Amino acid sequence: MELRIKELCKEKGLTLQQVAEYMGVNRVSLSNSINGNPTIGTLEKVAAALNVEIVDLFAKRGDFVAFVRHNGETHTFDTKAELIEYAETLKAL
Repeated sequence: MELRIKELCKEKGLTLQQVAEYMGVNRVSLSNSINGNPTIGTLEKVAAALNVEIVDLFAKRGDFVAFVRHNGETHTFDTKAELIEYAETLKAL
């Protein structure tokens, strides 16, 4: 998952430290989260801090972004084909 958080911070004239403070967390925790596997909740808070839509946090590849939360993991899909392929794997479970 490729995030544009640093790019958006630069566009907004904010530091990651300022975003973390707005969220009520320390910068290291935020950095670890966004460089790992951030939750939808964390992404929602980052988007709010940057005053953007959650989909704006992701690399601009097209007009399609889908999120699926399954068994505690969030999966992101940039194309309908990727989402359909994932859905097919769920049918086998």
